[in-house]
Amino acid sequence: MRRAVITGGASGLGAATASKLRTEGIEVTTIDVAGDRDVHLDVTDDAALAQAVDFVGSVDILVNSAGIVGPNKPLLDTASDEWRRVLDVNVLGTAATMRAFVPQMVERGWGRVVNFASMAGKDGNPNLSIYSASKAAVIALTKAAGKELATTGVLVNAIAPAVIATPMNDDTAPEVLAHITSLIPMKRVGRPEEVANLVAWLASDAVSFSTGAVYDISGGRATY
Repeated sequence: MRRAVITGGASGLGAATASKLRTEGIEVTTIDVAGDRDVHLDVTDDAALAQAVDFVGSVDILVNSAGIVGPNKPLLDTASDEWRRVLDVNVLGTAATMRAFVPQMVERGWGRVVNFASMAGKDGNPNLSIYSASKAAVIALTKAAGKELATTGVLVNAIAPAVIATPMNDDTAPEVLAHITSLIPMKRVGRPEEVANLVAWLASDAVSFSTGAVYDISGGRATY
Protein backbone atom coordinates (compact mmCIF):
# COMPACT_ATOMS: atom_id res chain seq x y z
CA MET A 1 0.00 0.00 0.00
CA ARG A 2 1.31 3.44 -0.92
CA ARG A 3 1.37 6.14 1.70
CA ALA A 4 0.74 9.88 1.34
CA VAL A 5 1.16 12.99 3.42
CA ILE A 6 -1.10 15.95 2.71
CA THR A 7 -0.39 19.31 4.28
CA GLY A 8 -3.37 21.54 4.86
CA GLY A 9 -5.34 18.32 4.85
CA ALA A 10 -8.02 19.30 7.37
CA SER A 11 -10.22 21.27 5.00
CA GLY A 12 -10.74 22.53 1.48
CA LEU A 13 -8.63 21.09 -1.32
CA GLY A 14 -6.40 19.17 1.07
CA ALA A 15 -9.35 17.37 2.64
CA ALA A 16 -10.88 16.65 -0.77
CA THR A 17 -7.58 15.21 -1.95
CA ALA A 18 -7.25 13.07 1.18
CA SER A 19 -10.71 11.64 0.60
CA LYS A 20 -9.95 10.89 -3.05
CA LEU A 21 -6.63 9.18 -2.36
CA ARG A 22 -8.17 7.04 0.37
CA THR A 23 -10.80 5.78 -2.06
CA GLU A 24 -7.90 4.61 -4.23
CA GLY A 25 -6.44 2.53 -1.42
CA ILE A 26 -3.70 4.94 -0.39
CA GLU A 27 -2.91 5.35 3.31
CA VAL A 28 -3.15 9.10 3.99
CA THR A 29 -1.81 11.20 6.85
CA THR A 30 -3.16 14.73 6.99
CA ILE A 31 -1.15 17.56 8.51
CA ASP A 32 -2.64 20.88 9.58
CA VAL A 33 -2.60 23.51 12.31
CA ALA A 34 -6.31 23.12 13.08
CA GLY A 35 -9.39 21.09 12.28
CA ASP A 36 -9.83 17.37 11.76
CA ARG A 37 -6.28 16.33 10.94
CA ASP A 38 -4.08 13.37 11.81
CA VAL A 39 -1.03 15.37 12.87
CA HIS A 40 -1.01 18.89 14.32
CA LEU A 41 1.89 20.62 12.64
CA ASP A 42 3.01 24.02 11.40
CA VAL A 43 4.82 23.50 8.09
CA THR A 44 7.12 26.42 8.88
CA ASP A 45 8.53 24.56 11.91
CA ASP A 46 11.53 22.53 10.74
CA ALA A 47 11.97 20.77 14.09
CA ALA A 48 8.32 19.71 14.13
CA LEU A 49 8.63 18.44 10.57
CA ALA A 50 11.60 16.29 11.53
CA GLN A 51 9.55 14.79 14.35
CA ALA A 52 6.66 14.22 11.95
CA VAL A 53 8.91 12.23 9.63
CA ASP A 54 9.88 10.00 12.55
CA PHE A 55 6.22 9.62 13.52
CA VAL A 56 4.73 9.10 10.05
CA GLY A 57 7.60 7.18 8.53
CA SER A 58 8.41 6.95 4.86
CA VAL A 59 5.81 8.10 2.34
CA ASP A 60 5.45 7.76 -1.41
CA ILE A 61 3.33 10.84 -2.09
CA LEU A 62 3.60 14.38 -0.76
CA VAL A 63 0.82 16.86 -1.48
CA ASN A 64 1.58 20.42 -0.42
CA SER A 65 -1.85 21.96 0.01
CA ALA A 66 -1.18 24.14 3.07
CA GLY A 67 -1.48 27.81 2.21
CA ILE A 68 -2.93 31.15 3.18
CA VAL A 69 -4.27 34.00 1.07
CA GLY A 70 -3.03 36.94 3.10
CA PRO A 71 -4.39 40.47 2.95
CA ASN A 72 -6.67 41.81 0.23
CA LYS A 73 -5.15 45.23 -0.38
CA PRO A 74 -3.12 47.18 -2.93
CA LEU A 75 0.59 46.44 -3.06
CA LEU A 76 1.45 49.96 -1.89
CA ASP A 77 -0.54 49.41 1.29
CA THR A 78 1.13 46.13 2.22
CA ALA A 79 3.68 45.73 5.00
CA SER A 80 6.76 43.54 5.22
CA ASP A 81 5.38 41.45 8.07
CA GLU A 82 2.35 40.59 5.91
CA TRP A 83 4.69 39.42 3.15
CA ARG A 84 6.74 37.31 5.56
CA ARG A 85 3.67 35.58 6.99
CA VAL A 86 2.37 34.47 3.58
CA LEU A 87 5.77 33.56 2.13
CA ASP A 88 6.64 31.58 5.27
CA VAL A 89 3.64 29.30 4.83
CA ASN A 90 3.20 29.15 1.07
CA VAL A 91 6.83 29.03 -0.04
CA LEU A 92 9.12 28.14 2.84
CA GLY A 93 6.59 25.64 4.16
CA THR A 94 6.42 23.90 0.80
CA ALA A 95 10.20 23.73 0.56
CA ALA A 96 10.51 22.50 4.14
CA THR A 97 8.12 19.59 3.68
CA MET A 98 9.95 18.57 0.54
CA ARG A 99 13.27 18.61 2.38
CA ALA A 100 11.69 16.48 5.10
CA PHE A 101 9.86 13.81 3.10
CA VAL A 102 11.47 13.61 -0.34
CA PRO A 103 14.89 12.13 0.63
CA GLN A 104 13.28 8.80 1.52
CA MET A 105 11.44 8.80 -1.82
CA VAL A 106 14.77 9.27 -3.58
CA GLU A 107 16.28 6.38 -1.63
CA ARG A 108 13.47 4.07 -2.77
CA GLY A 109 13.50 5.35 -6.35
CA TRP A 110 9.82 6.31 -6.57
CA GLY A 111 7.81 9.29 -5.38
CA ARG A 112 5.28 11.90 -6.37
CA VAL A 113 5.16 15.49 -5.13
CA VAL A 114 2.23 17.72 -6.01
CA ASN A 115 2.53 21.37 -5.01
CA PHE A 116 -0.47 23.67 -4.94
CA ALA A 117 0.21 26.85 -6.87
CA SER A 118 -2.55 29.06 -8.31
CA MET A 119 -3.60 30.90 -11.44
CA ALA A 120 -2.72 33.98 -9.38
CA GLY A 121 0.90 32.86 -9.59
CA LYS A 122 0.76 32.99 -13.39
CA ASP A 123 -1.53 35.97 -14.02
CA GLY A 124 -1.21 38.07 -10.86
CA ASN A 125 -4.46 39.05 -9.16
CA PRO A 126 -4.99 42.72 -8.28
CA ASN A 127 -5.03 43.43 -4.54
CA LEU A 128 -3.52 40.01 -3.94
CA SER A 129 0.09 40.83 -4.75
CA ILE A 130 1.51 38.87 -1.82
CA TYR A 131 -0.47 35.73 -2.56
CA SER A 132 0.25 36.01 -6.29
CA ALA A 133 3.98 36.38 -5.70
CA SER A 134 4.03 33.44 -3.28
CA LYS A 135 2.34 31.14 -5.77
CA ALA A 136 4.68 32.25 -8.55
CA ALA A 137 7.49 31.19 -6.23
CA VAL A 138 5.86 27.78 -5.76
CA ILE A 139 5.79 27.37 -9.54
CA ALA A 140 9.50 28.21 -9.85
CA LEU A 141 10.32 25.95 -6.89
CA THR A 142 8.46 23.09 -8.56
CA LYS A 143 10.27 23.59 -11.87
CA ALA A 144 13.68 23.69 -10.18
CA ALA A 145 13.03 20.65 -8.00
CA GLY A 146 11.58 18.72 -10.91
CA LYS A 147 14.80 19.20 -12.85
CA GLU A 148 16.98 18.34 -9.86
CA LEU A 149 15.12 15.09 -9.19
CA ALA A 150 14.36 14.14 -12.79
CA THR A 151 16.47 10.96 -12.82
CA THR A 152 15.58 9.76 -9.31
CA GLY A 153 12.10 8.39 -9.93
CA VAL A 154 10.58 11.23 -7.92
CA LEU A 155 8.34 13.48 -10.01
CA VAL A 156 7.53 17.00 -8.84
CA ASN A 157 4.59 18.80 -10.43
CA ALA A 158 2.29 21.65 -9.52
CA ILE A 159 -1.34 22.48 -10.08
CA ALA A 160 -2.63 25.98 -10.72
CA PRO A 161 -6.32 26.22 -9.85
CA ALA A 162 -8.50 29.19 -10.56
CA VAL A 163 -10.87 30.12 -7.75
CA ILE A 164 -12.31 27.01 -6.07
CA ALA A 165 -15.19 26.78 -3.59
CA THR A 166 -13.16 26.29 -0.39
CA PRO A 167 -13.08 27.83 3.10
CA MET A 168 -9.85 29.65 2.21
CA ASN A 169 -11.80 31.85 -0.18
CA ASP A 170 -14.38 32.73 2.46
CA ASP A 171 -12.09 35.54 3.60
CA THR A 172 -11.57 36.90 0.10
CA ALA A 173 -13.24 40.26 -0.44
CA PRO A 174 -16.47 39.87 -2.47
CA GLU A 175 -15.31 42.28 -5.16
CA VAL A 176 -12.02 40.38 -5.55
CA LEU A 177 -13.85 37.06 -5.73
CA ALA A 178 -16.26 38.44 -8.31
CA HIS A 179 -13.37 39.73 -10.41
CA ILE A 180 -11.44 36.49 -10.50
CA THR A 181 -14.60 34.46 -11.17
CA SER A 182 -15.42 36.75 -14.09
CA LEU A 183 -12.12 35.73 -15.70
CA ILE A 184 -13.23 32.09 -15.95
CA PRO A 185 -14.84 31.29 -19.33
CA MET A 186 -16.97 28.58 -17.70
CA LYS A 187 -18.45 31.36 -15.52
CA ARG A 188 -18.29 29.36 -12.31
CA VAL A 189 -15.87 28.50 -9.54
CA GLY A 190 -14.32 25.07 -9.43
CA ARG A 191 -15.27 22.25 -7.08
CA PRO A 192 -12.80 20.66 -4.64
CA GLU A 193 -13.40 17.17 -6.02
CA GLU A 194 -12.40 18.36 -9.49
CA VAL A 195 -9.03 19.43 -8.14
CA ALA A 196 -8.68 16.23 -6.11
CA ASN A 197 -9.12 14.14 -9.26
CA LEU A 198 -6.23 15.95 -10.94
CA VAL A 199 -4.00 15.55 -7.89
CA ALA A 200 -4.77 11.83 -7.69
CA TRP A 201 -3.70 11.40 -11.29
CA LEU A 202 -0.46 13.30 -10.74
CA ALA A 203 0.24 11.13 -7.70
CA SER A 204 -0.16 7.90 -9.65
CA ASP A 205 1.83 5.62 -11.92
CA ALA A 206 -0.18 7.00 -14.84
CA VAL A 207 2.17 10.00 -14.83
CA SER A 208 5.66 8.88 -15.75
CA PHE A 209 7.13 11.42 -18.19
CA SER A 210 6.16 14.71 -16.62
CA THR A 211 8.06 16.60 -13.96
CA GLY A 212 8.56 20.27 -13.17
CA ALA A 213 5.27 20.97 -14.92
CA VAL A 214 2.29 23.14 -14.00
CA TYR A 215 -1.20 21.76 -14.63
CA ASP A 216 -3.93 24.35 -14.94
CA ILE A 217 -7.39 23.63 -13.63
CA SER A 218 -9.09 26.90 -14.38
CA GLY A 219 -12.33 26.47 -16.30
CA GLY A 220 -10.60 27.88 -19.36
CA ARG A 221 -8.97 30.89 -17.72
CA ALA A 222 -5.40 29.77 -18.39
CA THR A 223 -3.79 31.34 -21.44
CA TYR A 224 -0.27 29.88 -21.16
